[in-house]
Amino acid sequence: MLKEFKNFIMTGNVIEFAVAVIMAGAIGLVINGFVGDIIMPVVGHFAGGMDFASLAYQLDPAVLAADGTVEKAANSIRYGAWINTIINLFIVGFVMFLMVKAYNKTKKPVEAAAPAGPTDNELLMEIRDALKK
Repeated sequence: MLKEFKNFIMTGNVIEFAVAVIMAGAIGLVINGFVGDIIMPVVGHFAGGMDFASLAYQLDPAVLAADGTVEKAANSIRYGAWINTIINLFIVGFVMFLMVKAYNKTKKPVEAAAPAGPTDNELLMEIRDALKK
């Protein structure tokens, strides 16, 4: 059983999958950084300087203790964070689309196979039939 597990782990598909998962995590961090640090400030600028993440509807206010510390945090529906997430989804999807499109351009087109001609046996049979006539 240990030998079977070793064979399973050492096959190319499992190792390739592990590398793909690690690379996807790294690419995800790069894309999220690009969206959060470069694209979202531009979106906020064109939205009139609005920071979507700060938008919320407060259900219950925060309760402060006598010494000024927060006794109970505010209960809010943070719809601005959700709007940020939706915008991030569209931007990440678009960036991934561009990456896949660029990758597909690097691939060589698969040439169609030349039509197969008659085999040697078929040619010999045609010659034989022609000679019989």
